[in-house]
Amino acid sequence: MNDQDFALTRNAAGRIVFTGKEGDVHEGVVPVRAFPISAPQEGVSLLGEDGHELRWISRLSDLPEAMRALIETELAQREFMPEITRIRQVSSFATPSKWQISTDRGDTELLLKAEDHIRRLTNSTLLITDGYGVSFLIRDIGAMDHHSRKLLDRFL
Repeated sequence: MNDQDFALTRNAAGRIVFTGKEGDVHEGVVPVRAFPISAPQEGVSLLGEDGHELRWISRLSDLPEAMRALIETELAQREFMPEITRIRQVSSFATPSKWQISTDRGDTELLLKAEDHIRRLTNSTLLITDGYGVSFLIRDIGAMDHHSRKLLDRFL
């Protein structure tokens, strides 16, 4: 163990293993962020396979580097959420509508099945869930170009 009261490792099958200070071992641990958009480096819960919390981590920065890297790698694999940087074109202003977009991970297309699949998180942040279940983030509407904002306004 290190100066923490628990340890995290990855087993041969690639699953995260939690070992508590009393020697209790839990395989298949899943890290989950409490606030993935507003405070991604704060509030991470380590959940056992049964869904019960094994440990609460207030700040990832408080962890040793190796443990923090393990958790961040696992979170990155689970939290695929491209950030929309530009809306190039929409097929229709009625839903369902296909959107041609640019994201921080490249250009793609999303299918907006209903207007209520656009969820406002803050005044300037939106979460859009497409017809295939992928969530797209617009971090700051005001930072988008005029054309993108104009297209988006038709759905808000």
